[in-house]
Formats: sequence, C-alpha cells, structure tokens
Amino acid sequence: MNEQNISENPTTPKKPFDKKNIIVIALGVILLVFIVLFVMQRHEHQSIVTELNNEKDSIKVELQKLVVDYDSLKTDNDNLNNSLLITQTEIKNLLVEIEQVKKTSLTEIMQYQDQVTTLRNVMKDLYYQLDSLNESNKVLFAENQEVKQMYSEEKSRSEQLEKEKQSLEQTVKRAQMLEALELRGTGLNPRDRETMKVARTQKLMISFTLSKNLTAKRGAKNIYIRIMRPDQLLLINSNEDTFRFEDLKIPYTAMREVNYEGMELPINIYWDNTNKEQLLPGTYTVDVFADGYNIGTTSFVMTQ
Repeated sequence: MNEQNISENPTTPKKPFDKKNIIVIALGVILLVFIVLFVMQRHEHQSIVTELNNEKDSIKVELQKLVVDYDSLKTDNDNLNNSLLITQTEIKNLLVEIEQVKKTSLTEIMQYQDQVTTLRNVMKDLYYQLDSLNESNKVLFAENQEVKQMYSEEKSRSEQLEKEKQSLEQTVKRAQMLEALELRGTGLNPRDRETMKVARTQKLMISFTLSKNLTAKRGAKNIYIRIMRPDQLLLINSNEDTFRFEDLKIPYTAMREVNYEGMELPINIYWDNTNKEQLLPGTYTVDVFADGYNIGTTSFVMTQ
C-alpha cells in the first residue's frame, strides 16, 4: 500500500526529451542558418550584379566618348584615315555588343575594360601621329608658301625682264626700220610723162627715197606697194602676188627688189594699167612696205 502511494506522488521527476525532439531542434537551427546564409548571399549577389551593371554602364559611356573623340579626328592622310575608320568600327561593334548583353560576368567586364584601354591607347597613338603630321604639314605649308613667294618674285622678275627685252627689241626694230621719204604717186602716159587724168594714164608710178639708216639690215630687200582705188578696191595683177605682214599673207599691187647699203636710195615702182577700165577718177591711197613694216603712206588724186 505504501508502494502504491509512492508511485502516485505528484512530486516524482518527469522523463527527459527523447532523441526525436533533439533532431527536430537541430534541423530547425540548421535551416535557420541556411536561410540566413541564403539571404546574405543573395544580398551580396545583388550588390555584385549592381556593381557589374554600373561598371558596364561606365564602359558604355567611355566607348561613346571614344566614338565622339574619333569623329573629331580629321586628316587628309589616307593611311591614317583607314586606321581611324577601322578603330571606329571596332568601338561601335563593341558598344553594340555590350548593349545587347543582359547579364555580365566579372570576367567579361575585365575583358571589356582591357578592350577600352587598348582602344584608348590606339587613339592616343593616332592623335600623336595626326599631331606630328599636322606639324609637318605646317612646316611644309610654310616652306611651300616661301617657295611660292620666291617663285612669284622670280616670275615677276622674269616677266619684267621679258618686258624689258621686248621693249628693247621693239626699240631696236624701230631703230632699224626704214622710212619712205618724199613719197608720191602719179600717172604716166604712153610717153612716160606725168598725168593725173585717168583716160591718159598707161601706168602708175610710185616714187620715194629709202631713208638713211646705218643700223638697218643691208643687202637685197623686197619693197612692196599697195594701191587702193577710190572705191577701196586693191589694184592687183594676180591673186598669187602676196607677202607676209604681221603673221598674215596679204596681196600687193607691185614689188621691186633693191640693194640697200644703209644710205638714201631713190626708188620708183610701177604698175601697168593693162586694163584701161581698172582706173577710176578720185583719191588713191598708197602704202609702202619693207622688212615687214609699213614704212610710208600717201594719197593722190586722179581726174576724169
């Protein structure tokens, strides 16, 4: 009876937790730890992703700046222009590639950064080449301007000398040019007596004296005369009778060869009136030519 009372005594100690409860508690703690670690890792991953995206945006900005910088580089050098075009194409392709990438790893970011650094260095090298080329062009331009100035001055001197030479030649030619002094024209009848009547004229006589000129060329000379009728028709014997005057061949009325020795020389040149209908009453004009120059002009009047 006493034993029964002892077993039913409420002050008797309780039984400790069994193993199942301990396992459940341990698993709960481990799960909590995993949850905490997951949350921390996810937060860290989001920070890394944000940082990578910021770095990607920074690389895009740098590439866009490089595009603008390359556009500002201008040159007339074909080789440098080709290099600029190639590098610009690489920058734009890389920019398109980065914009199309949704998720970027740290390795890719590092590769992009290396490419940007390379492109920046290439641009620096091209800039130095352009700067050096521009400096060389400035030197060449200055030298070219100096050469042009020298050429212009030399050309001016040559032109001046040529003008002086031509002026001297003209002076010499004028000094050598003969004159037909006492130039006159008249008609001659069949007895070679002078007449101013058309009906009695058998031939026309042009008489003058070649001036004295010790600087003129001596020797045989052809003296040409041209006689213009009152109606401005030239008296000629043949259409083949021409001579050179100022780079042209012009017809003449009559010609005579003389031997000139620098002294005054009286000359008569005749034109035969073989066709009696060729002469008209009125004023006739006479021009005399020698050595390619018109050396005298006069006029005379024939009556009916």
